Amino acid sequence: MAQNTDKWDKAMAGFHTYIRLEKHLSENTVTAYLRDVRDFEHFVLHKYDVPPTKVEEYMVEAFLAYLYDKQRTKASQARELSGVKSFYNYLLLNDKIETLPTEFISAPKIGRHLPDTLSVEEVESIICVIDPSTAKGRRDRAMLELLYSCGLRVSELTSLRISDLFFGEGYIRVVGKGDKQRLVPVGRVAQERVMVYLDDRRGRGKQGEDILFLNNRGARLSRVQVFNIIREAVHLAHIDKQVSPHTFRHSFATHLLAGGASIRQVQEMLGHESIVTTEIYTRLDAERLRETVEKLSI
Repeated sequence: MAQNTDKWDKAMAGFHTYIRLEKHLSENTVTAYLRDVRDFEHFVLHKYDVPPTKVEEYMVEAFLAYLYDKQRTKASQARELSGVKSFYNYLLLNDKIETLPTEFISAPKIGRHLPDTLSVEEVESIICVIDPSTAKGRRDRAMLELLYSCGLRVSELTSLRISDLFFGEGYIRVVGKGDKQRLVPVGRVAQERVMVYLDDRRGRGKQGEDILFLNNRGARLSRVQVFNIIREAVHLAHIDKQVSPHTFRHSFATHLLAGGASIRQVQEMLGHESIVTTEIYTRLDAERLRETVEKLSI
């Protein structure tokens, strides 16, 4: 097994470089892919003890059956298979294998999930429940206002830099998945709250620190810290919904469409590579409409 383990390690090192430098995937996606392929590696080594180049289709099918028996969700099974498929595409592109053992294997069918959303009033209540008399409160208000009004992913929010703010032109520069940049309009309220926060921020952080939102130690806020800030605000606002940073993004997109924005405009604002991803919000809007009509039915 040791010899085959070394072969897996060598292949994984090359795959890591490929998805990080050539595919320009985000750090979170890279971490997820590596974790999923490692799960597959451990399964294959334990059950078949073969190197990655000797894996056959039935082994991949057995791995999916193993995930099913472990009661992994369909979404989890599909995600792990996606990582394994990417790994074998890499091996094929680099002439390590001649055929794909994953070519004819399909992921479990997953129904389209309509994301939870907040009303405009609920978003306002969550932001306004935060105490603006403290420096922390002023930071949190500015942060959640940008998160919602610019439709940001939490990773995009925490990586925002002061040099990404172009308030004179009414935009911020956002670095999204795959290091792709986009310009997003930013409203007056968000600008004002950020400027108030920046007054508090002066002199904090490391010399020359450009990251916009800092924690109380002067370092970049983590994703977990943003989750906790939102959870506390939702609790104080007495909103009985499961709310995450992504809920703000979902709500922003839904409110844009309801306000008359085109799906192409929403796609550009959110930084979706495919418009198919954005189309879920049109279905969400239609579903809400159907529910309203049913309530009105006699």
